[in-house]
Amino acid sequence: MTSYMVNFPYKRVLVTGGSGFLGKRLVHALKGRGVDDVLAPSHKEYDLIEQNDVRQLMADLRPDLIIHLAAVVGGIGANRENPGRFYYENMVMGVMLMEEARKAGVDKFVAIGTICAYPKVVPIPFKEEDLWLGYPEETNAPYGLAKKMLLVQAQSYRQQYNYNAVYLMPVNLYGPGDNFDPSSSHVIPALIRKFVEAKEKNEKQVVAWGDGSPTREFLYVEDCAEGIVLAAEKYNESEPVNLGSGFEISIKDLTELVARLTDFKGEIVWDKSKPNGQPRRKLDTSRAKKFFGFEAQTSFEKGLKETIDWYLAQCGTASKR
Repeated sequence: MTSYMVNFPYKRVLVTGGSGFLGKRLVHALKGRGVDDVLAPSHKEYDLIEQNDVRQLMADLRPDLIIHLAAVVGGIGANRENPGRFYYENMVMGVMLMEEARKAGVDKFVAIGTICAYPKVVPIPFKEEDLWLGYPEETNAPYGLAKKMLLVQAQSYRQQYNYNAVYLMPVNLYGPGDNFDPSSSHVIPALIRKFVEAKEKNEKQVVAWGDGSPTREFLYVEDCAEGIVLAAEKYNESEPVNLGSGFEISIKDLTELVARLTDFKGEIVWDKSKPNGQPRRKLDTSRAKKFFGFEAQTSFEKGLKETIDWYLAQCGTASKR
């Protein structure tokens, strides 16, 4: 990753969700920028859907910057099974945390939103100004709208209280350390696990959801962490900002690429009874480049190979146990 030889302007940084997939990379990136006090408490220490816990968090840790990553997330299946939980817990976490941060005098709040906040059908590439053109894709709308309210809150607080809250929208993330649980994983780890297990069992077919026609954009997790750090350092405006790679690939091509990289020789069968999700995703990433100089550095195939290699290493470690 690129190294920036500047003094990071915040000394005590709270990262919610700091033990998660993205959170671990973000904590590492902040420490690499010379931040000595990177605070990443666990859910057991402070439950962010409980107001007393959030207030105690502010009193105990006294951060001058909060980067709010914590979220209840999952793939299409998890979103369909938990719409109420995904809406409520994500909404409550964001609302209470930003309000208590404002009242506690935290200098800056970086809210991490989601690409699921965009309308189901929107011009390609997705531009931040098109965020309100329609309703999100139905399978993840409760999650997407809950996270979208962080933008409304941030803009409202800036208007009324002159509070420095900013809102970032990362596209789908991937990389080593991703969630490979089949009940809640996103498309890349789900495919990797399917093909690796099919190869190990000498199965002749792998079933993939939908018809393969939707497209997605993916951002390597370490690139995303760097983008967030740059925004935390340099961006102090009200408008939302996309974080992406600018690379678009169809689910069909992605599935075939994962099959090739995992050396699966069998047939791919498309289960068209399963939902496709949003038809296309590709971001306009010009705002991030303009305002804080962010551009993704990791090519998709390189990042995918590293993710597969990590998963295979974990499988080997598990089998040795």
